[in-house]
Amino acid sequence: MAGLAVALAANGKLLSTAANRLGYLTPTDPAAGIEAIRHFYRTQGYVWLKGLLRPGDVIDFRGWVLSRLADSGLLKPRTDPSLGIAAESGFDRQVADRRLMSLVRSTAFEGFCAQPRLSRLMDAFVGGLSYLHKRKIMRFTLPGTSVATPAHYDLVYLRGGTSRVVTAWIPLGDTSVDMGGLIYLEGSHSVGAAMEAQFARDNAGLDAKERISAYNRNMGEGGWVSKDLPDMAERFDTRWLMADFEAGDVVLHSPFMIHASTTNQSIKGLIRLSTDIRYQNVDDEIDARWGNHWSLDDML
Repeated sequence: MAGLAVALAANGKLLSTAANRLGYLTPTDPAAGIEAIRHFYRTQGYVWLKGLLRPGDVIDFRGWVLSRLADSGLLKPRTDPSLGIAAESGFDRQVADRRLMSLVRSTAFEGFCAQPRLSRLMDAFVGGLSYLHKRKIMRFTLPGTSVATPAHYDLVYLRGGTSRVVTAWIPLGDTSVDMGGLIYLEGSHSVGAAMEAQFARDNAGLDAKERISAYNRNMGEGGWVSKDLPDMAERFDTRWLMADFEAGDVVLHSPFMIHASTTNQSIKGLIRLSTDIRYQNVDDEIDARWGNHWSLDDML
C-alpha cells in the first residue's frame, strides 16, 4: 500500500499491500454519542475512539511504566522514559517480567484503567454498571524482535462467562503502524461467532472445565485461529485493517472480532506499550478465572 514506511510482517509472513487485502480502521469521535458508538461496534466489530483519554495522562503513565522497567536495561540510557527509546543492547527479560507483574498489581495501573472518562463510557456502553475484570494485561514489544500475536478472537479465553464481554485495547503512547499495534480482520466478528458456534458443537462431549479451556483437545495451538495472516485475508476475501494510533485513543472490540499484531519495526527504535482490559455488565455471568491478577504463566 502506497505510503507505508515499512512492509508489515507477522510470524515470518509479509502482509499483502493490495488495496483489497490491507486497509485502515475507521475512527469514531467519542462525542458522537453512545448510540452511534454502539452502532459502529455492532456493524464493524470494533469502534476506534479517537482521543477518548487525555493524551498527557496517557504519556505520563507510559513514562511511569517504562521508568520502572528501566533497571532491566530496556531503555536507551539518559533518555526520557516516556519516549520509550529501546536500548541498543540486550536487556534482562526476567527482571523486566518481574517488574511487569508488579506493575499490573499496582494502584497506579488500577487507577489508570478505572479513570472516570473510561468507566463512565463503559457504564453507558454496557447499559448498566460496568464490571472491569481484575485480570488486566500490559505488554511491551521491542523493535527488531520477531514477537507478534497470532490471529485470534477473545471469547476463546473467556468462555466461562458471558459472551457480551467487551475488550478495550489502549495504546500507551503514540503507536504508528510500523510499531506493530493491533490489526483487525475486516468483518470478522461474524466469522468468529460462526467459529465459536462450531467449537461449542465440537466440545459438547467434554467436561465443563475442559470445554471452556482455550487449550482443549478440539482447539488449535494456544487458541489461535491462525499464525498466517496473509492466508486469512485470502481465505475470507477481506482486508486487515491497521491504524496510526495516538495517545488517548481507545479501541473497543467484540469478543468475536479476529485480530492480531504485527512485528515492531519502529523506524525510531520505539518500544510499543499497550494494555488490554475487559468489561461487561456486572449482572451478566462472570468468568471466575478472570478474577485474579494477570500472571505470565496463568494459561489464559
